[in-house]
Amino acid sequence: MGKPSRLSRRALVLTAVCASLLAACADDGVLAPLEDGGAYAPPGVDPSEVSVDGLTVGHRLMAAEEYELALKAYYRAAAHEGMTVDTRSAIGSAKLRLGRLGQAEQDLRLAIEMDETFVPAWNNLGVVLMEQGDYGEAERVFRTAFALDSGQSAEIRENLRLALAKLENPTYSEEYTSGFTLVRRGTGDYQILAR
Repeated sequence: MGKPSRLSRRALVLTAVCASLLAACADDGVLAPLEDGGAYAPPGVDPSEVSVDGLTVGHRLMAAEEYELALKAYYRAAAHEGMTVDTRSAIGSAKLRLGRLGQAEQDLRLAIEMDETFVPAWNNLGVVLMEQGDYGEAERVFRTAFALDSGQSAEIRENLRLALAKLENPTYSEEYTSGFTLVRRGTGDYQILAR
């Protein structure tokens, strides 16, 4: 058997395309329209399902310690929903976990400019400042976070305690020197502990 002719190759491709289209059709051979008008869903896809927003995806990736992927998810969320204080703070927190302290500080300060009452951004900025050895400003930032939170967060209280200890004695260290807590606000509130 020689090479297939140009005509038979086209016939094979056309057959494959037709088979693919038929596989995408519903039982009656017609693609099912989506409810939002115009587009068509392949069989087995429930068009009424709500997709997960980029912030939630990013938060889940942060919890899984996939910080680079989380950062990308936060950027996608910002592109889709706009740069909100939640998104800006989340981007800063991801950069902090990646060790990009200067970038994290800039993003967290921008988040605070967007909303001066946003407690997670204040707390996470304090964490960045502590990591950079700026204990005086970190203490002031943690005090602000603590006051805005009305002292309700044990994590922020602990961060403030550690900052005060470092301010009094810069050589102070505990067994676990980077024991600061990142705090996140948004859907499904949970704490992300620094490692």
